[in-house]
Amino acid sequence: MSVVGLDIGNENCIIAVAKQRGIDVLLNDESKRETPAAVSFGEKQRFIGSAGAASATMNPRSTILQVKRLIGRKFNEPGLEKELKLFPFETFESPDGGILIRLQFMGEVHEFTPVQILGMLLSHLKQIAEKNLEMPVSECVIGIPSYFTDLQRRAYLDAAAIAGLKPLRLLHDCTATALGYGIYKTDISNSSPVYTVFVDIGHCDTQICIALFETGQMKIISHAFDCSLGGRDFDEVLFNHFASQFKERYNIDVFTNIKASVRLRASCEKLKKVLSANAEAPLNIECLMDEKDVRGLIKREEFEKLSSDLLERITVPCRKVLADSGLTLDKINSVELVGSGSRIPAITRILASIFNREPSRTINASECVARGCALQCAMLSPIFRVRESDYYWFHFPALQACPGGWSFLGEVISNLLASVLERKGIVSSVITEVQDSLPLSIGFSSDKGPVCTLSNGVLFPKGHPFPSVKILTLHRTNMFNMEAFYVNSNELPSKLSPQINTFTVGPIQCHINMAKVKVRVQLNLHGIVKLDSAVLIEDQLDNSVTTNDPHLTSEEVEDKSDRISSVENIAQVSDNSQSEPPSCPGAGVARRGKAVKRLEIPISESVCDGMKRDKIAKAEEKERWLMQQDLKMEQTKDKKNALESYVYEMRDKILNAYRSFANESDREEISRKLQQTEDWLYEDGMDETENVYVEKLEDLKKLVDPIENRYKDEEARVQAAKDLLKCIEDYRKAAASLSSIKKDAVTDECNKAERWLQEKSQQQDSLPKDVDPMVWSCEIKRKAEALEATCKYMIRSNASRDDMNVTDQGDKSDGMQ
Repeated sequence: MSVVGLDIGNENCIIAVAKQRGIDVLLNDESKRETPAAVSFGEKQRFIGSAGAASATMNPRSTILQVKRLIGRKFNEPGLEKELKLFPFETFESPDGGILIRLQFMGEVHEFTPVQILGMLLSHLKQIAEKNLEMPVSECVIGIPSYFTDLQRRAYLDAAAIAGLKPLRLLHDCTATALGYGIYKTDISNSSPVYTVFVDIGHCDTQICIALFETGQMKIISHAFDCSLGGRDFDEVLFNHFASQFKERYNIDVFTNIKASVRLRASCEKLKKVLSANAEAPLNIECLMDEKDVRGLIKREEFEKLSSDLLERITVPCRKVLADSGLTLDKINSVELVGSGSRIPAITRILASIFNREPSRTINASECVARGCALQCAMLSPIFRVRESDYYWFHFPALQACPGGWSFLGEVISNLLASVLERKGIVSSVITEVQDSLPLSIGFSSDKGPVCTLSNGVLFPKGHPFPSVKILTLHRTNMFNMEAFYVNSNELPSKLSPQINTFTVGPIQCHINMAKVKVRVQLNLHGIVKLDSAVLIEDQLDNSVTTNDPHLTSEEVEDKSDRISSVENIAQVSDNSQSEPPSCPGAGVARRGKAVKRLEIPISESVCDGMKRDKIAKAEEKERWLMQQDLKMEQTKDKKNALESYVYEMRDKILNAYRSFANESDREEISRKLQQTEDWLYEDGMDETENVYVEKLEDLKKLVDPIENRYKDEEARVQAAKDLLKCIEDYRKAAASLSSIKKDAVTDECNKAERWLQEKSQQQDSLPKDVDPMVWSCEIKRKAEALEATCKYMIRSNASRDDMNVTDQGDKSDGMQ
């Protein structure tokens, strides 16, 4: 098994794998490190990744792009309507208010949810990883935006289940970036912490976090984001500018043509990259629309002026992340800029003015999330052991910088130590503990009102470290409901519904009027809220005497931060905001003369707008059917290509290499048959089944194989005759040392074989090449094998008799003595 990290971007995906020698990025079938996040449906087959992106221009209505923006969202969400209009494929509202994608596939209308499309993409990435690693891939860590809600996180887990993956954690993009940045960061001191700001401007969003690096650990202090500001928004500025310009100059409206819009947006994205390094950039597109070639030119100053509103929005999350962290600018040690949309020079200037320092680009802007996810997966997976890097002094930055031969010695020692660690399954890293922070405040309420540990009614406040657990102590008489929700709706992107999920606890089987129930609420590694367990606490009279735990009082509340390796964060909360002593293993019962009885209470969960188990099972079944259909079509393509290549290859050989081995009528018949097959392939045989192509190929081989066998056997026959003559010569020489009887027998066998070969060769020379040979090469080989077996037997029997004679003579001499 292997562990991988997946970065599912809005435009591209990257796969990184954790190995004993470090983190590697895998290549796809096109030998590229980035795989487009595209799923295209053809007539009978899906095209995913690079093949799907290639179909976007020719088949835009059946190509799904940017599915990440649709995960876990409602069709009527504010702000989503404008985004849906940019997509060329058809979307509509599902019965539960979600989004459905409608398209044509295999002559029928199919409807897919964004979760199913994401599952197809994850399945494709899994196949790429398994092909590269040559082993099954199951465990993974997937990067997600920090602004994802509980529903969106669950949707990612559902998509991973459809793809057959087991995510060990959903890791925030900025957290993964910080982890990838800190893998080999060797300047962390024990005395003072290092604060680094990570600004990730992606294709569709902007995420910022501040990370604290200490010896062996990394903590995320604060998160901030703008979920609708990314590189594609700057592309849209250029798109609208040139669309209006072309309408005036060329009298064409690209908004009315889907293919023209797709081509113009792709060209604007390339233009934006050119402007990042040049003061001006031209735009030239042939036959954009109505068979008209278009041209344009824009300067960087003009582009920045058109994008002034977007550039101003970047300052908002930057100031917010600083305010939430409580740090001053003099505490910030560095600013790292990553993301596909971070190459605009104006963004660099804005960040420099806000943080009073020039942003750095010391890490790979595109691969940092995937690398961080892969390392986190190695930390969590039981098949790897990650330890603090105590040998990084032997890495390239250390000894390789030394004068003389020390650099070579450092490289040798590094390779030796890496080999030792590889055999033991150890991954080395400077960071061994990761602690993330909650980007959105979460509250809990019951039938009697809010349940909280703080005065503001928040159970898990914003910035709270997770994973963590809280124990709630409630007093109830019968079944009750609990609801999780986001406390501040203003923090939610696009003004989503604050409701998360509802839990039903009960029924409660209690013999007293008011029962004490302890509920365990978990904020797990994925950032998802769950009700782990509910326990009924009953006090029963007992004659035995127990003592109290002297370390606990009635007002004590535990609140311990949790890390990956982790001690649970436990707090006790009651309905009247008074805490009770937490239960500790091994502690004495709190009351003298009473025994505590604990009973598990059943819990049922209802996720708001979540995907049901039966729907997930149906989606998994449909994905398996689609994969079988894709495999079937690929096999059909292979058979068709094999038939086509055979036609072209035999046409050339029958006129050249095989010409003398076929008579005129055979050549004409084969040429006619090849031409018929070629015409059939490009007319009626364009879309046939695999069996039809196999039958066509077999029919051609029945005609060509006899000729091909004659051609191949001629060269093989010459070599077989040489081998037989050499065998005859070798055994004639070996017969010289044998007794006269054995010598005559071996020589006679050699003479018989030689006469047989001469007779067959004379008969073969008298025949033309276009008929089957008188003797085949396989017959000559069998003759040589028979001769060798016979002669070896004779030589061995002679040698054994000589040994016996020597033994008898030795015995006689001993007797005479």
